[in-house]
Amino acid sequence: MSTYVYGITAASRTSAPEGVTGVGELPLRILKEGELAAVVSDAPEDLRPKRRELLAHQNVLAEAAADGSVLPMRFGSVAPDDDTVIGVLAERAEHYQERLRTLDGKVEYNVKASHDEEAVLHRVMSENPELRALAEANRKAGGGSYEQRLQLGEMAAAAVKAREAEDAVDVQQALESVAAAVSAGPESTGWLANVSFLVDRDEAEAFLTAVDQIRQSRPHLELRVNGPLPPYSFVEPGPAEPAGTTGGIDTTQE
Repeated sequence: MSTYVYGITAASRTSAPEGVTGVGELPLRILKEGELAAVVSDAPEDLRPKRRELLAHQNVLAEAAADGSVLPMRFGSVAPDDDTVIGVLAERAEHYQERLRTLDGKVEYNVKASHDEEAVLHRVMSENPELRALAEANRKAGGGSYEQRLQLGEMAAAAVKAREAEDAVDVQQALESVAAAVSAGPESTGWLANVSFLVDRDEAEAFLTAVDQIRQSRPHLELRVNGPLPPYSFVEPGPAEPAGTTGGIDTTQE
């Protein structure tokens, strides 16, 4: 049966979290190799990213992290068998040990930013004299001709697009000063920025305060913060490994 991997930790861990089951309500166990260990269970044959299973995965990591640093695997990280997991621990021992030291005592916050459409349009109009002049000319002309309205719309759209790029950089720069590391997430429709920040647990309040300061000083921005999370975005793949894998552990089902 395939092996489901939740996270990698130090071999000093003697047992899996008590009273906790994994995905598919399957029992947890520990696989050890040298100075490393993996928290695993059997992998359900019909594994799907349903809410119950996602919560089970997160709960295992939360309970495991309560007893020490854990490198979290993403939901759906499956290896062919236990021996494969043990082999990965041996092969990538130096990397995993370095990551455990680096991520100890740290959590991840993911910040997604978008524009309030009305507020950002007001801002770009106030910043762009040419845009204001064209809008005023159209107003005085009873709305302007079709070509004039089209020109105004194109200019406004270009100004908003430019502001998106500026605000994406602005958000990251404003928050990276209170973070230990930064990882840009994949671009997606609806967000001008999607960035994860590695934050010391003791600095979490300062990080959230910095987020609130952005909200207050830039009312045209809408920020969504998710965290604290296990530091998923900072368990870096090795240089020879393709995206979607972690040392032979298939993570493509997330």
